[in-house]
Amino acid sequence: MRISNWAVHLTTGVSVTLALLTLGLMALLWVAATSESRRMLEKIEVSVIIADGVGEDRAMAICESIKTMPFAKNVRYISSRQAMANWKAATGEDLEAVFGVNPLSPEVAFAVGSDYSSAASIAKIKKQLGKIKGVAEVATPDSDLIESMNRNVRRLSIGFLAIAAVLLIISFVLINNTVRLSIYSRRFTIHTMQLVGATDGFIRRPFAVANAITGAVSGLIAGGVLALMLALLPQAGVGNAASLVGWGPMGVVAAGLILLGASTCGIAAALATTHHLRQDYEELFK
Repeated sequence: MRISNWAVHLTTGVSVTLALLTLGLMALLWVAATSESRRMLEKIEVSVIIADGVGEDRAMAICESIKTMPFAKNVRYISSRQAMANWKAATGEDLEAVFGVNPLSPEVAFAVGSDYSSAASIAKIKKQLGKIKGVAEVATPDSDLIESMNRNVRRLSIGFLAIAAVLLIISFVLINNTVRLSIYSRRFTIHTMQLVGATDGFIRRPFAVANAITGAVSGLIAGGVLALMLALLPQAGVGNAASLVGWGPMGVVAAGLILLGASTCGIAAALATTHHLRQDYEELFK
């Protein structure tokens, strides 16, 4: 009997582990996709052109002021000399030799935070920065390009949510059916315990607890497999994917799998046991 019980729990554990592993993998892909979407949106760059005649001290003060604004990320000051060097590297033209002076103005460039990446938010940012004394112009990407990027990110998010919802439902059904089958195999034991006077709660409790432990162990194993995969990704030449996830979200996913496995298996076992407690002896053979 003891060997039979272990075989039942092993079979249940393997099935639940596979279901949780699929859910965990989907969760990590969602984290990676979200991080990549955020990184894409934060490629939107704004350039604040400093007006002619503004001194270096004032230009640096404008740069420091922009650094304190919540929408600005990776703020950097580009002097007129550095702007000329960048122009030469990009085009091969020496404007200073052509005009006799450096025609390029210093500027402050920064990436827009993903929370401010909509066309409406960037328009407000442009208006706000344009009011700063010493700013000649604020250059931003085309609004159609910004909206196109945001639209693609939304589509990606909706697609992942739809797939995740389907996988979640399928996993719940698989786990529930697996646990119900394991309880079904012990329906005569449940009936025997009823015959000797055991209460419903006394009968139900060990089945629920045992399956909850099996679910927790399955979640732990699934989380461990995912963590191992994440650790081996850099060696497989896909280190960028591992950096998109990070160990913090990995820990959250692993903890979620343990809780999900324990709660789902425990609840499914309690419901299945209750079902058999309400059956007559003749119904046990169906």
